[in-house]
Amino acid sequence: MVAATITSSCRLLPVIAVVFLTACASQSQSPEPPQDLPVEFSDSGQQGVPDTWWQAFDDPRLDRLVTWALDDNLSLRAGYQRLLQARALADRQGAGLFPSLDANAGAERQESDTTATTSYSAGLGASYEVDLWGRVQSLTEAEELRASATLADYQAAAISLSGEIASTWFQLLEQRAQYDLAERQLDTNEDVLTVIEARFGRGMTNSADVLRQRQLVNASVERLNEIEGEAGVLEHQLAVLLGQPPGRSNLPGGDALPALPPLPETGVPAELIQRRPDLRQAWLLIRAADQDLAAAISNRFPRFSIEASVSSQASDVSDLFDNWLTTLAGNLVAPLVDGGERRAEVRRSRAVREELVQEYGQAVLTAIQEVEDALTRGQQQHQRLDSLKERLQLADAAYRQLRNRYLNGAVSYIEVLDALREQQDLQRTLLTTRQQLLSSRVALYRALAGSIEISQEQESEKPQDTSTENDPA
Repeated sequence: MVAATITSSCRLLPVIAVVFLTACASQSQSPEPPQDLPVEFSDSGQQGVPDTWWQAFDDPRLDRLVTWALDDNLSLRAGYQRLLQARALADRQGAGLFPSLDANAGAERQESDTTATTSYSAGLGASYEVDLWGRVQSLTEAEELRASATLADYQAAAISLSGEIASTWFQLLEQRAQYDLAERQLDTNEDVLTVIEARFGRGMTNSADVLRQRQLVNASVERLNEIEGEAGVLEHQLAVLLGQPPGRSNLPGGDALPALPPLPETGVPAELIQRRPDLRQAWLLIRAADQDLAAAISNRFPRFSIEASVSSQASDVSDLFDNWLTTLAGNLVAPLVDGGERRAEVRRSRAVREELVQEYGQAVLTAIQEVEDALTRGQQQHQRLDSLKERLQLADAAYRQLRNRYLNGAVSYIEVLDALREQQDLQRTLLTTRQQLLSSRVALYRALAGSIEISQEQESEKPQDTSTENDPA
């Protein structure tokens, strides 16, 4: 036995036609950036900026550390899981574009004092919402855009991580170089102390000169302890960035800071907007909000859905598929009175989109500022480094002359001590300025960098922790 039931509302057909003619109103216009961009940056080089920008420093140790961190950093791994979640949400929302089909089967037994009956049932049910105004499509596209935005956020996190690795690594190298310099300065100060003590023994100087030089020696020893502590903290920070317990990671050795690479090509701000993943993420979120607004507008129009089912019921399993009941239903639901709820949702969605537009504009301005700040700091530190080199040459010459004149009794020891302190301060400052110049170049690369393609399934070669090789755990 076959039965068909079709429900519809012919009286609403004229209303549907009118609404269909105005369906284009559900499509909102894409917003424009809220500000004009400058034509070019203040400075530019000739060297292109690769995605793996850290390789421009030509430091194999840095290459190993960045590769290690991109594989094992726990925060980055968490970001990858957020990306998988966003993609799953997009797939779940996209399922609304297709019909759903469910199967059911059951058996029921009823018993009384005199009788017992058993019935069996089986059937299929399908439902589908006809996306007349593009509401489901808009929601699907919104989730797909958010998934793409999450991917861009993941890539931006990878760039930020690689920048932190490079900056921390250069700071660690500077502290190692400062430690080596402090040891050499301690040797120099001890040698000077030996000379002064010998002169004091011969009555050629007073005890105050000996005490002053001993103070300088003690300060050099104290500086060694401070540098060792700073280096240890930086090693712990680097280990955590690498996804390793502090104190147990086998970091590369060496204390030589790499040479500064040539100034990269900055391009134009319009290219920067298309290249940077954080700006791409902000723009994708605007587009997703635009689709949410379109869905909110479409939600004010009627919805039409189709439901179909095929079922059979019998008291014997062998008769179950002999008689079928088929149902086909079309349902039209039109919102009439909702107290202004849907209009309010449209206003809210529009305000959310405009908020994201303004935040995107602020992010663009900040990105341009980051490039200009890095260029300005790099230029200033270049000039400072050249000045420090010249000052150090003059300080070396002054110290040598004053030392010789002191040994000949022409000047007091105070002048020699001041010259020695200035020379050693300039040596330390020169190292710090070299590290700051490298860090400003890292900031410039981070501000200009594009996407970093990372595969969580690919295991890269990493340094081994030799401290746990014999640990059975």
